[in-house]
Amino acid sequence: MRGVVWDGQKAELVDDLAVRDPGPGEVLVNIVAAGLCHSDLSVLNGTIPYETPVVLGHEGAGVVAAVGGSVGNVRVGDHVVLSTLGNCGACEHCDGGRPTMCRSTFGLRPQPFTWRGEPAYSFANISCFAEEVVVKANQCVPIPKDVPLTSAALVGCGVLTGVGAVLQRARVEPGATVAVLGVGGIGLNVIQGARIAGASRIVAVDVNPAKEEAARRFGATDFVNPAGADTATAAKAAVVDGAPLGYDYVFECVGHPALIQAAIGSLGWGGTAVLLGVAPAGTASTFSPFDLYLDKSILGCRYGSSQPQRDIRRYVDLYRGGRLLLDELVTRTYPIADFHSAADDLEHGELARGVLTLAS
Repeated sequence: MRGVVWDGQKAELVDDLAVRDPGPGEVLVNIVAAGLCHSDLSVLNGTIPYETPVVLGHEGAGVVAAVGGSVGNVRVGDHVVLSTLGNCGACEHCDGGRPTMCRSTFGLRPQPFTWRGEPAYSFANISCFAEEVVVKANQCVPIPKDVPLTSAALVGCGVLTGVGAVLQRARVEPGATVAVLGVGGIGLNVIQGARIAGASRIVAVDVNPAKEEAARRFGATDFVNPAGADTATAAKAAVVDGAPLGYDYVFECVGHPALIQAAIGSLGWGGTAVLLGVAPAGTASTFSPFDLYLDKSILGCRYGSSQPQRDIRRYVDLYRGGRLLLDELVTRTYPIADFHSAADDLEHGELARGVLTLAS
């Protein structure tokens, strides 16, 4: 079968990939659509170190092709969105409704694939840039068949992360003021999460003026372009220009040290900064502890602090009810053979989300 493999030197579409049969508690899924996320590119540029060879992709949707023993939540033929967690379901964190804190989701490197006679790793427990994947049953969330899989695929990462950061991690309340630094796929979902939460003001910040139209469509009330801002001071000045008392919530969606500083410095009294962007390992960002004395907070956020089995269904229901935008997230679709074109477009800021299609 076909899949995109990173061997440590180059990423290429291969046609000699194989995946094992599902075992007990596992599911074989035919991937129909997979979103291209910056995290995939972070493997290629070394921001996210990973053993090789590895099959890329972690934001996907498809159709159940086979199930292993003891699987009861999905059946052959079901349409499913995939979650990256693969949590154990039995530890204190899973039992307490915090599956993103399950220790079994950290550091595992499954090898369900075979490539050129050798085992190949699965990226983020999924590897959906392949025509078939084997995942844990609790990674599969069935959805109605009237939801396009090209749109549904994005729920599994970008929507869970961005909307979840607002609703689950920060718990933004109605009437709050919100600033969003970086209007990519995650940033757009933070924006629409803030809209769904009832925020009174949502300020989108990005150096690319082409992002303004999408930001406003998703719910931004204002758009700020800190053109030429390359320091924390300049970025902060651009953000707070229209809010001298600061914001209730600031979401940093890029992973840039200067923007992390700007996010913290842009908070009002009692405000909360939520850090979503993935910075390279070893990156440091500085701030004044005095900034926190007025009940300010800095929060990390993994995967939107989500409970995927609950939240994927919830977000799909919001989509079907017209409150959450999915189709509008898809800037462009590409056949899997055009992976490099899609990656190049993402690198150049031309995509909210590009979606790779794998169905024959």
